[in-house]
Amino acid sequence: MDPNLDPSKDDLPLRANTNHMLVRHYVLDLAVHFQRKVISGNIVLFFESRKDGHKFCNPVGNESCVQRVSCFPVTSIYSPPSDTNNAGALGSDGKDTDKNCNHGNMETPSRIFNSKKDCGDTAESRNEDFVLVLDCCDLSVLKVEEVDAAVVPGIWELDGQCTEDGLSKELSNRQQRQTLHRLENLPSRSWQEQHDLFLQCSRVPGCGELPFEMDSWSLQIRKPGIKMARYFPHLVRIWYETKPDGASVRWTKDQSNSSYYLTIKLFMNPVMFSFIESYILFSSLVLSVIVFCQYVIHNVIKQPINPICVSSWFYYVTMPMPASTFTIAVGHWIEAKLEDSLLTSSAEETCSSSQLPCSHMDYPCRFQDPAAQVQAVIPHRVFTPHCLKEKSQEILLPLLPRCLTAAHSVLGTHPFPRLDVLLVPAGFSSLGMASPHIMFLSQSVLAGKAHLCGARLCHEIAHAWFGLAIGAQDWTEEWISEGFATFFEDVFWTNAQKLPQKEAAEQYELKALLRWRRLREELQNSEEELQVLRPNREQTGEVSPSGASLVKHGLNPCKIFMQVHYLKGYFLLRFLASKIGEERYLKFFRLFVQKTHGRLILSQDFLQMLLEKFPEIKRQGLALDMIYEDWLDSAGIPKPLLEESDAWLENQLVEEVKREVAKWIHFNQRNRKGTKRKRRAEERVIFKEVLPDQLVLLLELLLEEESLSVGTLRWLERRYSLCEQDAEVRHRWCELVVKHKHTAAYKDVEQFLKKDQAMGVYLYGELMVHEDARQQGLAKSCFRAVHEEMDPTSKKVVEEMIL
Repeated sequence: MDPNLDPSKDDLPLRANTNHMLVRHYVLDLAVHFQRKVISGNIVLFFESRKDGHKFCNPVGNESCVQRVSCFPVTSIYSPPSDTNNAGALGSDGKDTDKNCNHGNMETPSRIFNSKKDCGDTAESRNEDFVLVLDCCDLSVLKVEEVDAAVVPGIWELDGQCTEDGLSKELSNRQQRQTLHRLENLPSRSWQEQHDLFLQCSRVPGCGELPFEMDSWSLQIRKPGIKMARYFPHLVRIWYETKPDGASVRWTKDQSNSSYYLTIKLFMNPVMFSFIESYILFSSLVLSVIVFCQYVIHNVIKQPINPICVSSWFYYVTMPMPASTFTIAVGHWIEAKLEDSLLTSSAEETCSSSQLPCSHMDYPCRFQDPAAQVQAVIPHRVFTPHCLKEKSQEILLPLLPRCLTAAHSVLGTHPFPRLDVLLVPAGFSSLGMASPHIMFLSQSVLAGKAHLCGARLCHEIAHAWFGLAIGAQDWTEEWISEGFATFFEDVFWTNAQKLPQKEAAEQYELKALLRWRRLREELQNSEEELQVLRPNREQTGEVSPSGASLVKHGLNPCKIFMQVHYLKGYFLLRFLASKIGEERYLKFFRLFVQKTHGRLILSQDFLQMLLEKFPEIKRQGLALDMIYEDWLDSAGIPKPLLEESDAWLENQLVEEVKREVAKWIHFNQRNRKGTKRKRRAEERVIFKEVLPDQLVLLLELLLEEESLSVGTLRWLERRYSLCEQDAEVRHRWCELVVKHKHTAAYKDVEQFLKKDQAMGVYLYGELMVHEDARQQGLAKSCFRAVHEEMDPTSKKVVEEMIL
């Protein structure tokens, strides 16, 4: 596997030999240095070995399969605050009470080699040393060492190997491995004891350095004389430091011009996080962080009243999750609060979950907690820069309990016991991103009224189930996360608005039409190979004998800005709902999340379970291979979707928009060639109020007009107060301004490109394509003003457009 792949076009290599060694738990001890723009420290990995060369079976529906767990170091982590199920802390103030932490204890770096040899296979047949391969990029590894757990008081009690003084002095490697295995598999009721022993094991001195090599994509570790994975050290500490110029973390400014650091987990984009995850495994973690600056880490256990130059934080999770889902943010924010903010649910907002047994590995699980099952609104906080505090209190905070309650009423138990929301600056690359216990929202969602903010909240809340508690076993199947979240975004949002059934159905249809138009346009302007939801087709989920694999198109920057996996996945779920009926379909999803939470799945796992639950649709001719052919394995518009699209034009909300568009077209014609008196008369035309999604459709239909006069554009902007609308509406307004060269409104385009960067990439292309000197100058001046704070991938794409 060539480590020097071209990141502009190649697949993403995942080299970890996860079929030989797994990580059950991580302990990270890190320091954040703002002045140097680096994170330094160490990570301790608790391994368990698998039978050499063993190929994993699909865990869904097979209770005997061992749940897969992560097998590489990870620093892109958000660690949740204390709660009784998933997280906790040492010390009443939330700080690490252990004074013997390892920060700053870096020793002389070991030699770093540049071998390009694929070390993923077992060494047994070659009589060579076994090589542990971990996925990583953009890191400087300083030292790797074995850790001896034998010195931890009480550790051998797990194995019944105590001497008279309570501690076994010398035990074989086999006994130590067995004891660590028992530690990693303690029952959920002993999670506090387990985490205490994890922490103690991680802080004992190393007992010998291990030779290692690095290339662009992996870290390879050996122990001389060890030929098989089962005999490799099961407790390893890695000392490392991030690179200041690495793209794996973001060092930038917030809206108040304060420095902050952020790791970004972005599905299938390895340059966004410090260690790349093999897509197959779950793990738990402990994390302690020291911040060397006058900034504090959010969202954590407690914020100091007077931050000092060195702040220490400690927290952990007990719920195993894919390591790539963890995120951390360090900066200077304030908490937005409402005195009447809901933190608990009332009786009428609750609903109970079925008592199905969990089939994942044992951990303290909320799905089996009666109190969690009826908790419609989990505790939540909002962190924001000072300049957005009032807007957050006005728009965001009132929506959170409504959206959480709506999600609970549909899917039942919230997978996570709490939620923190962080308002990120304009340079964030999307409108939102979900990680365990934390949600990042773009400042763009606060513009306008509550519609865009509420819809986006519902989308990210849906990821708690689809993407976090239930993940895709193969990273190429993004639709399992994004298509599901897009579908449930609508379900949650109409529920949160408490719309009558008829109005909810009309809004579903209107949203479907908007997404249909977006999908059709995207498919017309993208490569066919990027339009397939299962690019690996029949090889989906397969890995090499060592566990290594390639993520198809994983390094293609165009993939990041495409929404095919959102939209085609959403339409597939709508199509299936039409065959089953909405009420039965949503009840099935409650069953589905009960059965598959805590697992990684493939498309066939979901589809087979659905077809087994509703055999009547199979009898109607809807078979698994047909779904693959029409929806997942082919480019272009799925055939069933072509048949359905015409019906959306007959929707009442769409009909209203078409009538309003006809008025505007007539207004434009009379305004262009009439006298001032006639134009004043036309200005008295009554234009109806429309919903936000209706306004988006109205502007899209007007974009199809060959020409709109300056007067029409001015009246359009005034009638709907377009500059005060949400980002979706203002984006269409900016497109109209650019298309018709409405120079008086170029300031609106400039404002959008600077303040709404998550949605502005397309506009740069529009400004350049018309070959108008003023528009091209506007694009270049805006880029010069914001390029330092832009997301690296967005920056690269825009540079290719304008330079």
